[in-house]
Amino acid sequence: MKHINILKTEVLANFKYILRKITYEATRSDGTTSVQERETYDRGNGATVLLYNKEQATVVLIKQFRLPTLLNGNPGGMLIETCAGLLDKDNPEECIKREIEEETGYKIADVKKVMEVYMSPGSVTEILYFFVAEYQNDMKHNDGGGLLEEDEDIEVMELPFAKAMDMINTGEIKDAKTIMLFQYAEINKLIG
Repeated sequence: MKHINILKTEVLANFKYILRKITYEATRSDGTTSVQERETYDRGNGATVLLYNKEQATVVLIKQFRLPTLLNGNPGGMLIETCAGLLDKDNPEECIKREIEEETGYKIADVKKVMEVYMSPGSVTEILYFFVAEYQNDMKHNDGGGLLEEDEDIEVMELPFAKAMDMINTGEIKDAKTIMLFQYAEINKLIG
């Protein structure tokens, strides 16, 4: 598209996040125009991290209930994934350090941003910031498990990286952000 002109924005829902209907005029590369409508879902931006231990060749993942997966064929709705959360009003690095401690119980000082990605750009406005961080056993300060006030009930899992990679093939891990971070770790030889 050569040019987009937003004509109208309507809020369709605003319960926890915002669902909007956008009407816009699109000018194609050949100069013709058309009026189009799309829905967008704005839940804010987020961050995710792969916690890895190079010497042990392990990763720390979480397992939690995800309603949309239950509604789309995941029996029980439980999903194994990398630690993640919404930015709220934090910058991505502060957010992911907070989420690591809340969800996994590890207190990590250094995280490395490796990419930022639109995860579902056809309808969701979110940018997800991807990080990797090395952990050591002595960095574990509490059990993790998430925050009660956010209705989180998270299981923390420490797994050999090779087993976690195999869990993609078996279908036990089917979360996109987790698979992307595993691939990043594999390509960049982060884990022994």
